[in-house]
Amino acid sequence: MKRTLVISDIHGELELFEELLREAGYNANEDQLILLGDYVDRGPDSKGVLERVIELKKHGAIVLRGNHDNMMLAAVNDEPGAKERWARNGAIPTLKSYDPGIAGMAFPDSDVFRDQVEFIRQMDYFHETDDYIFVHAGVQPGTPVEQTDPYTLMWIREEFYEAYSGDKTVVFGHTPAFLLRGTDNHAIFFGDNNIIGIDGGAAYGGQLNCLELPGRKSYFVKKR
Repeated sequence: MKRTLVISDIHGELELFEELLREAGYNANEDQLILLGDYVDRGPDSKGVLERVIELKKHGAIVLRGNHDNMMLAAVNDEPGAKERWARNGAIPTLKSYDPGIAGMAFPDSDVFRDQVEFIRQMDYFHETDDYIFVHAGVQPGTPVEQTDPYTLMWIREEFYEAYSGDKTVVFGHTPAFLLRGTDNHAIFFGDNNIIGIDGGAAYGGQLNCLELPGRKSYFVKKR
């Protein structure tokens, strides 16, 4: 049976991402890779992560949008307050990955930056199969995912993971697993209400997780 491999919240950690793909034995010809968003911010190489994600999508990966990716897009779109919001959430390391000499919140004047912003603009907010819903943050309990505001799919927390009771298993990132279980444990969280939280908090010194389906096997890497 074809494996599905799911990864979320890479946050500029290109080396960890590459190591995790090797650890899971990812093969684009045999596996379905699903990425749940937050490729940018906080880590050292958001540009490199997006370059790799673009390449992976060309080989069949499903690529979804996270709230940090959306903050980057909103800032470029010059939405009210968007630059300030992005700056508070890790934008500077992202901008410096394109140009180490960049000052403040100036946008890089490069085709690579513009192309990657357009790539984010084309990302979907969720992916649904017969058994699973894959999404960055979660779903609105009681509302069909296709009718849910994209903002909710990228930002929801407690309202989702404390109340969800749907038939399909929701695989999500966004909320680190240690917060879901209330202990200092970054491993994938398998909730008893049909949810699976895979954010290992790599941007906060935790680990980067990969979930293998349907076997529910876990892979992870962390900084040495």
